[in-house]
Amino acid sequence: MERVEWQQAWQAALYGPHGFYREERGPAGHFTTATHGRTGAVLAGALVALARENGLTRFVDVGAGRGELLTHLCAAAPDLRLTGVDVVDRPAGLPGACDWVRSGGGAELPGSLTDLEDALVVAHEWLDVVPCAVAAVDDDCVLRHLEVDPAAGVEELGRPVDGAELEWARRHWPATSPGDRVEVGLSRDDAWADLLGRLHRGVAVAVDYGHRAGGRPPGGTLAAYREGRTVTPVPDGTCDLTAHVAMDTLDHDELLDQRAALRRLGVDGATPPHDLALRDPGAYLRALEQSSAAALLTAPGGFGDFLWAVKRVG
Repeated sequence: MERVEWQQAWQAALYGPHGFYREERGPAGHFTTATHGRTGAVLAGALVALARENGLTRFVDVGAGRGELLTHLCAAAPDLRLTGVDVVDRPAGLPGACDWVRSGGGAELPGSLTDLEDALVVAHEWLDVVPCAVAAVDDDCVLRHLEVDPAAGVEELGRPVDGAELEWARRHWPATSPGDRVEVGLSRDDAWADLLGRLHRGVAVAVDYGHRAGGRPPGGTLAAYREGRTVTPVPDGTCDLTAHVAMDTLDHDELLDQRAALRRLGVDGATPPHDLALRDPGAYLRALEQSSAAALLTAPGGFGDFLWAVKRVG
């Protein structure tokens, strides 16, 4: 099969007619995210607190999967106007109070998603699956696009990176050693800017695994997952494809790790007092379940390493 540049192959593999994210099971059929289960309920509570402290009455979940976070939010704050955005039709079982808007996938946001007012807009693990150019430095120290065989995953150096993508790489991810890889984050920056442009007044938060200047990984971070396991990245539509986000290049007012963000919102993972077990065993078990979920959300080496890029608009 003819090789194509990674960004094009990645887009087709995830969002094409038979793409991975159009599969009936959805992402939850292959891996667990922080929005699922008890951690999702705790995360939803923290996001409700963020909406309340900013006087916001609407919540928009970009890259909503099958509505897992929205379902938790509906239970936690039924008065909020909730909207999910993803590439599939409205999921079965989504609470009736939730709106749903279908997108084109990746960076393509629906035209109807505009003029958002008094909204908390959350992109939870959205930007890491917005395909970007993947490049490598050749033996002459020229940064070139990597092309890939969509069926086999075999890579080959292609044309030199140029224009705005080259400028982005020089500014944000300079690489000069042969073999170094660069995931050119310009498409993520543009997607985030597009989302911010649709927000008239409110707060936007991008939550993702990421890196900052001074800590770019020389080998890149492109990875693939299937059935709960890490597999070789092959853009054939059978696995998730993801790469960490250069979070500091996004337009933001604050950039902080999830531990700091959630602790600010009252989530700390502290064990409930033991005397509560004697006074009210049921309440103790519920508090212990919540503190365990909070500990997972803030754990180093796991969800706690997420970065939050926060932007206030209007």
